[in-house]
This record gives sequence, C-alpha cells and structure tokens, in this order.
Amino acid sequence: MRPRRSPHPTEGPTPTWRRKAIVAALAAALLAGPGIAQAAPPSAPASQERVAAATITWNLERATNPTADQRAAYDLITAAMNAAVARYNNLSDLGKSITVRYDPGVPTADGNINGTIRFGNRSYMTERTALHEIAHTIGVGTSAGWSTLAAGGTWRGAQATALVKQFDGSGATLSTGGGHFWPYGLNYDNEFSNTAADRHVQIVAAMVRDGL
Repeated sequence: MRPRRSPHPTEGPTPTWRRKAIVAALAAALLAGPGIAQAAPPSAPASQERVAAATITWNLERATNPTADQRAAYDLITAAMNAAVARYNNLSDLGKSITVRYDPGVPTADGNINGTIRFGNRSYMTERTALHEIAHTIGVGTSAGWSTLAAGGTWRGAQATALVKQFDGSGATLSTGGGHFWPYGLNYDNEFSNTAADRHVQIVAAMVRDGL
C-alpha cells in the first residue's frame, strides 16, 4: 500500500538544493533592483572653460648697493605697493605689470600708463598713494578713453556712474578734472578709509568696463 502524499509538499522541510536555488534567485532579484547593479554611474559634470582673471603684478627697481636712505624708502614702498596690489587683485580682475622706482627728485609720486610708478617724498609712500598711482597706470587721466569719457567735468560711462549712484544715492555723479576723479579718487590723504579704498578699486574697474 502506497503512503499517502501530503497535499502540501512545500510545507515540509525544504531540500538543501531547493534552499540554495531560492537564495540564489533572491540574490539575483536584489542585484537586479534599481539603484544597485543596474544603477547608472552619475554622469560627470560638463566641463566648463574658465578664463583666469588678470592680475596686477609689480617689481621694485633697487640699487645694487643701496644706501640707508634707499633701504628705508624701499621698505615703505614695498609695504604700500603690497597692500594696494592685494586690494586691486582682491576686488577686480584688472591686469597690469608695473615697475616701481624710488626717485628722490619726484616731489610727490606719479604713475604713467606705460606701467611705471615713481615715489619721491616719503610722506607719499602709503597705500593711499599707491592705489591712486596704480589707477593712473591703468588709464585714469592717462588714456584716450579717459579723454573721451571724462570730458566736460563728469564721467559719462554708464557702469562707473551707476556704481557711484549705488554707493551715494541716485543724485551722485563722478566728477573729473586734471586727470583725476572724485569721490573715491583717493586724491588726498584725508579721503582714505578701507571703505573708500575698496570703492576706489571698484570704480576704476567699472571705468575700464566703460572703455577707459
């Protein structure tokens, strides 16, 4: 007499081979799930060409065997130029290669669009003067664009004009004369402050965008 077959054969102990098959099937299903084996690797961001900002650089011409007077002047000039160039490079993308000289025959200091700055009088070896003279090397009072945009006593470029209005109100203008501008031209020591120095750089950069 044959033994009766259980109506539910899967309810008994599962054979080892079947357990392995089930485990393998479950593993395959998990690996096939979204976000694991079939998840596409994240796409790399599209490369973007970046144009390096221009920078202002400078060098100081030194005597081979400097006197005590020259060494003292070199120290003051270096501190002034380092501070001014750092401010320009931090707040603008202007570029210029500047050569600086100590010339005791210069009564104050001067800057030329050819990229030279001369310091004479010790009282002008300051960041304020260095910022002002750098502006001259960039074109303030020295370029053809200045002659066009500064004619008539008021700067006519849209960007620098908009910027001074942002700083000082809707009625503000940039006055020009004698190769200089104001406010924020840093023409005298009593005009200097960190805020004024920052705005000076920003206005010079805006003037360049206007066509200085």
